[in-house]
Amino acid sequence: MKYKTYIDWLLRIAVAALFVSHGIMAVQGEADWVGWIVSLFGLAEPAATTLLHLIGFLDLVVSVLVLLWPIHIVLLWATFWGVLVTLLQPLMGEPLGEFLEHWAVWSAPLALFLIHGIPKHWWQWLEVNNKSKRRLGRA
Repeated sequence: MKYKTYIDWLLRIAVAALFVSHGIMAVQGEADWVGWIVSLFGLAEPAATTLLHLIGFLDLVVSVLVLLWPIHIVLLWATFWGVLVTLLQPLMGEPLGEFLEHWAVWSAPLALFLIHGIPKHWWQWLEVNNKSKRRLGRA
């Protein structure tokens, strides 16, 4: 294995772990996060809790996809979602240190996306990097 492969797997595991942990917290209905959804969207608490459960389930799906099949569009989504969630914390009154502490939530998926390369054609957004496919025995 080359160092790039080690780094690829290290980042895949890190991103998956981040999304699993946040997904579990969301599925469990983290009270602060429910409050943020209520404040942002003006939803009633039961609706905000349901939305948070859906977000948590999506986070768990993203974690599995990133770990097993790092599809470009999923990596880009993980980066976007990480930026959004990380910026949301100081906007909801959390200390700025929370933003800095959670930097990896968006930077790890971005690094993984960049390692896999920026797709040149639209269909490449929906496929696993060719080198990853060869390692998985698919190409």
